[in-house]
Amino acid sequence: MKYRAKVEVELKPGHSDPEGETTKQALAELKYPVKSVGISKVYTIALEARNAAETKRLVDEMCKRLLANPVKDNYRFEIEEVK
Repeated sequence: MKYRAKVEVELKPGHSDPEGETTKQALAELKYPVKSVGISKVYTIALEARNAAETKRLVDEMCKRLLANPVKDNYRFEIEEVK
């Protein structure tokens, strides 16, 4: 079966986010009343697996092994079957 996974990786609270701070400053200079900006990465992954449970296991493994750094990142993902 074909699946699509949407994985979002973001910094854990307390970790420096220089890109978010730079974006916040730029928005403030444009006169937007922004309090904070956090940057995250979104991966869209197409894959084939036997079922949804296997897909979830594979995507979780991908996150732990490559997409997210467990020391500084949190991640979450959604899986959908593609017809």
